[in-house]
Amino acid sequence: MTDASNDPGQPLIAHLLELRNRLLKAMAVVFVIFLCLFYFSRELYTLVAKPLMDAMPDGTSMIATGVAAPFLAPFKLTLYLSVFAAMPFILHQGWAFIAPGLYKHEKKLAIPLLGSSILLFYAGAAFAYFVVFPLMFQFFTAIAPEGVAVTTDISSYLDFVLALFLAFGLAFELPIAIVLLVATGATTVEKLAKARAYVVVGCFVLGMLLTPPDVISQTLLAIPMWFLFEMGLLAARLVEKRPAQS
Repeated sequence: MTDASNDPGQPLIAHLLELRNRLLKAMAVVFVIFLCLFYFSRELYTLVAKPLMDAMPDGTSMIATGVAAPFLAPFKLTLYLSVFAAMPFILHQGWAFIAPGLYKHEKKLAIPLLGSSILLFYAGAAFAYFVVFPLMFQFFTAIAPEGVAVTTDISSYLDFVLALFLAFGLAFELPIAIVLLVATGATTVEKLAKARAYVVVGCFVLGMLLTPPDVISQTLLAIPMWFLFEMGLLAARLVEKRPAQS
């Protein structure tokens, strides 16, 4: 086995100070991005609300039931988008903190997994916005009972879509989870392949738990998760076949 690191073993206080400094750097980057985006907060909210606005009947619009909602909803969205945009830097700071304690072969595996996890999370959020939202909101507005005006509150809508962004972003991390399970020896590709039927059922159960209680969003999350499971098996085979050098 190779040496874990040439780090001489810093005392606990030194590690805590380094962690604090990296957290402060991450917070500073989020704050700077927030300041840059806040001027466009109303435009950003309009962009996020577009899938629903496009599906709403003519003559209807979104409403604000809270006194401060017209300010707080765009503010909250801008804050979340700032963290979202700063995620590569935040993860880089986390990586820089833990990397000295890893073995060389662990670093070789962790770097591509870190980059892939960021891309997959963004891909999940993009899939939710461009594919799931238009279909789902079209369905919701089409089944509204006769005489019911679709006038969604802006704060409720924001909470709804943020939950979906997070659910789809995390669900798209499934290949990373599979690779890690196989790489750590917790399971094998063969065992996972044999459990495929249970995984499919589990995807639909997770779709039910992670999304609002409607069949469309549940199915639109479950099917990509099944596809990502298959992609994770392919990637895990490469890791499993790699010789255990270093």
